[in-house]
Amino acid sequence: MILVRHASHDRLGRILCGRMPGVSLSEEGRAEAGALARLLAACGAGRLLASPLARAQETAATIAENLNLSIETAAELDEIDFGAWTGRAFQDLADDPAWMAWNTARSDTRPPGGESMGEAQGRAGGLLDRLAGEEGPPAILVSHGDVIRAAILRLLGLSLDAYDSLVVDPASRSEVALWPGGGRLVSLNERCAP
Repeated sequence: MILVRHASHDRLGRILCGRMPGVSLSEEGRAEAGALARLLAACGAGRLLASPLARAQETAATIAENLNLSIETAAELDEIDFGAWTGRAFQDLADDPAWMAWNTARSDTRPPGGESMGEAQGRAGGLLDRLAGEEGPPAILVSHGDVIRAAILRLLGLSLDAYDSLVVDPASRSEVALWPGGGRLVSLNERCAP
């Protein structure tokens, strides 16, 4: 399977968008999605699944066009629900003790009114488990940085507290080989210039 993080949007690195509606790809993001789609076209794929959020659906649409695939929307790939933090500037969250705890102990904390990273890991991991037994060309799954990190950490048997040791950039692809009961990380955070 190929895990793809959506391409860039204009709030990236400034605002914790989470599940905020209306966050679309920027011009740079559209160029990134095109370059990524061309890279993925060389590999081929059997299925294309994407988070329901606009930025993931737009990235998936570019991939779908290049690979002649239809998009299956998968709620399991949705961004973490950041609850009360959704739409807040990272700068405004910097001194919040709950935010600091979230960023040091992901396995034990949750955003106020939101979802834990473990819950996100469980839903994404469940989807990967179901897809692991499928035969044929790889599936492409378009999701979000923390969700992809959580899925990879699960595969590697590492704690969610190690989330920051993995880089998953916008418009990157990471490949995992899965089989019932196991798997391995094949590549991480591959990118190509738009």
